[in-house]
Amino acid sequence: MDLQDQEKKVEALEAIKHRALVMAGEGADSLQVRDFITDAKKELAYELPDTEAFEKAARAAGRAKSKLQSKPEEQPKDDTPSL
Repeated sequence: MDLQDQEKKVEALEAIKHRALVMAGEGADSLQVRDFITDAKKELAYELPDTEAFEKAARAAGRAKSKLQSKPEEQPKDDTPSL
């Protein structure tokens, strides 16, 4: 994510924060405020995706998956009884 996109993201997060504070000040239910924040952050993620963070997470998941596949004896066993 380049500097310009980071600046846009910070501005958008500040706008989300401001709107959430206004909602809370107007007496909105905390669940409504939380839902607004969650939805707004999801929308922001679609508008300004952080591809570097995605790639880093994908690499970490791949390393974890390969470790689990290379050591099957250490995987947790399913102790649930079969019917």
